[in-house]
Amino acid sequence: MGGNAAARTRAQGVALAVFSSVCFGASGPFGKALIEGGLDPLQAVWLRIAVSAAALIPIVLAVRARKGARPLRPQLRPHLRWLALYGLTGVAGCQACYYLAASRLPVGVAILLEFTGPVMVLAWLRLVRRAPVHRTAAIGVMVAMAGLALVVQVWTGLRLDPLGLAAGLGAAACQASYFLLVDRLAGRVDPLVITTAGSAVAAAALAVPAAPWALPWDVLAAAVPIAGSTAPGWTLVAWIALVSTVLAYLTGIAGLHRLSAQVGGAICYTEAVAATLIAWAVLGERLTAAQLTGGAIVLAGAYIAQRAATAPDAPVAGAAGTAPANRGLPRAADAPN
Repeated sequence: MGGNAAARTRAQGVALAVFSSVCFGASGPFGKALIEGGLDPLQAVWLRIAVSAAALIPIVLAVRARKGARPLRPQLRPHLRWLALYGLTGVAGCQACYYLAASRLPVGVAILLEFTGPVMVLAWLRLVRRAPVHRTAAIGVMVAMAGLALVVQVWTGLRLDPLGLAAGLGAAACQASYFLLVDRLAGRVDPLVITTAGSAVAAAALAVPAAPWALPWDVLAAAVPIAGSTAPGWTLVAWIALVSTVLAYLTGIAGLHRLSAQVGGAICYTEAVAATLIAWAVLGERLTAAQLTGGAIVLAGAYIAQRAATAPDAPVAGAAGTAPANRGLPRAADAPN
């Protein structure tokens, strides 16, 4: 009986984690449809984050009230600067760069560029923090870089849009910052509170550059082309905010609580596959054979690096500052797009 219960728990965890990854993966294609429908990339990002924060805040308050949790202010006060930095880089910076990249590159290329974030974490730990890096993790970095060369097609002289390429790498750098900051805050602040606070900070930070007062609100009522048909713009905003953010995050947490770090970390890479397939289905975007091969290599390299870094005996222990000795890198699944 115990074995059957454990198997059911794992099956539920896998289903929830895959569902979460697919939801996260849909954010790029649906967001790009809004951008092509008339929104600026920053405006699309601001709408996604602002609506998400508006939905998450009452959820957090309700959950904490039901659990009888202690007041948030004393818990958050020692970590305010890290939460602010998390909101600025891990949420606002990461999503803004990703949407900018997706507006100028195929969504599949944009998300593959962002998924080099774990590689940048290892580079930071080794080159800046002078922390030892597991040999297998270093191999994973080299594999991922080889795959990235195929994705950007270096032999063509980098014909990809320069700004889109820079934005994709900027999203990867912000994702790396996300991992390091979550690693610092883990065990000190509730994960749902971290995400909600980060979303609130990001919405406030993006309010000026996104200029919501100048936002073309008529796009929300207009019919936006998608998947060979049309849909009201507001339904796409609701999707990227409520499904690709709030629902994706909540189901991701529920799934990861039922799985090991290795399994959860592996499943998260289905997000890049989902984003590429959804972009093909709803936007008609297709990658070349070389880019698809490179994408598979990038994901394999990033997974190898992350798996090595999360191994109990990996020598990156505690390199992120205050993490326990066996923590290493956070799971990529902890980083919503």
